[in-house]
Amino acid sequence: MAIATTRTPSRPAITVTAADHAMLSRIAAGAANTMPDLAAELTHELDRARILPGSRVSADHARIGSEIVYRDESTGRETAVTLVWPQDADIEKNRVSVMTPIGVALIGMAAERSIDWTTRSGEVRRLTVIAVGEPAGEAVSL
Repeated sequence: MAIATTRTPSRPAITVTAADHAMLSRIAAGAANTMPDLAAELTHELDRARILPGSRVSADHARIGSEIVYRDESTGRETAVTLVWPQDADIEKNRVSVMTPIGVALIGMAAERSIDWTTRSGEVRRLTVIAVGEPAGEAVSL
């Protein structure tokens, strides 16, 4: 007799810089009381991230300041955003805070990778990163 099980899709590997990891960890800890679900999701992502030491960065992975093009797989819609710290967010300029559901889903992602994320309304959606651009004004090395 076979037992039916529900498998959660595995999450793609993510990579963050040591500096971003430290700052994001502090932000998640600070948001634990005001945004507990989002803080827990960010902490989970940080716990599984590959952390680049010192000043090393990867041009292939979304980080603070990266310009990211992603596709919502349920609608097929492509969106271009810049991932920013919470104080720099401006939705009219497509500057998305890392402390939003989509920001948490995008941090550390590489192009051609997909991840499930939960919208503010509780709907689970799948997004695929199409492209990751270097943050403006930064040299990239790995």
